[in-house]
Amino acid sequence: MSPQDRELVAQLCAARAGLHVDPDKSYLIESRLGSVARREGFGSLEDLMAALRQKREDRLAWGIVEAMAPTESAFFRDRTPFALFREEVLPAVVALRGGEPVRIWSAACAAGQEAYSLAMIVEDERSKLPGLKVELFGSDIGERQLEKAQSGFYTQFEVQRGLPIRLLIRHFERDGEMWAISPRIRQMVRWRRVNLVADLSTAGRFDVIFCRYVISALVEPMRVRLLENLARALAPEGFLFLGQDEDVAGLQGAFQPVGGRPGLYARNPAFRIAA
Repeated sequence: MSPQDRELVAQLCAARAGLHVDPDKSYLIESRLGSVARREGFGSLEDLMAALRQKREDRLAWGIVEAMAPTESAFFRDRTPFALFREEVLPAVVALRGGEPVRIWSAACAAGQEAYSLAMIVEDERSKLPGLKVELFGSDIGERQLEKAQSGFYTQFEVQRGLPIRLLIRHFERDGEMWAISPRIRQMVRWRRVNLVADLSTAGRFDVIFCRYVISALVEPMRVRLLENLARALAPEGFLFLGQDEDVAGLQGAFQPVGGRPGLYARNPAFRIAA
């Protein structure tokens, strides 16, 4: 690919989804877009980019953006956030909701491991939290990632990444070369395709949002927009989980760090965002 084509890819990703793509990383761009070219029937990446320039086809443009979006995911990634969710956050929001459903959103969850990790925690904590009701949502910008998430099928390599053997035995069944998550856990999650820097006014309010390793993947101007969207979507007493080394710089007033809990923020109910 030419430098001009790589720059076009970077501009497209920034404009459509706020994604930061370094146009100098030619190998990454070419390896990600190779599958798009093959799937769309192009003989080369040059043909793919020529078609993009000539046709400006929306479906093709989004296919390129989705291919460049981060897809790194693992069950119980980093562990600590999930321990905090289990031991502190979930009991707190259940008490606050007073019998009403607790709404949880796993945003940009790629192939679904994070959302299912939360579902397994909820299922395992039911005996400790009588009357627990949860509405759990998982979202990503990539249609193919969501298709995999909804299927609930994972490879041996994927289940070995972070999934304790006791949970594998309890919540999965072997299916040929794959592992299938139990229907009970799979049906706990509702899936949506969501562009996190678009208008999220219809997303509703959530008591807990996991939005990890997203801010760091965005171009600078879109980071504040994402935080504004999350602030609007988070209930006044809600909690936000970010990734390691991510923070709320640019919109500090909307969130308050929970002391001694890196990456965990409480919503500041007094903060108001202009419409």
